[in-house]
Amino acid sequence: MAQATKGKLNYRCPSCFMRDIDIDMFYDEGRKEYYCLRCNFTGSEADVLRLNEAARFRYRYMRMRVTDFGADNEPIQFAPHKGGEP
Repeated sequence: MAQATKGKLNYRCPSCFMRDIDIDMFYDEGRKEYYCLRCNFTGSEADVLRLNEAARFRYRYMRMRVTDFGADNEPIQFAPHKGGEP
C-alpha cells in the first residue's frame, strides 16, 4: 500500500499482514502507540517492529525456488526465481 505523504514511514499492521491484508497503521500521539482501524490491534513501535519481523521470517523464501531437497539432515538448496522462466 502506497504511503500518501512524505514523512515518517507508516507501518503495516502485523495482525492483518499475517492474514495477507496490507493495511497501514495510524499513530496516536496521546498514547504513544500505533493502532489498526480494521482489526483493533494496538501496540508500541517495538511491538509492531517485532511482529513485522516475524512476518518477514515467514515469507523470506517466497521469491526463491528449491533446486535440491538433499538427503536426510542436509539443508535444502535454494536459488532466486527469475521471472518468465518455467
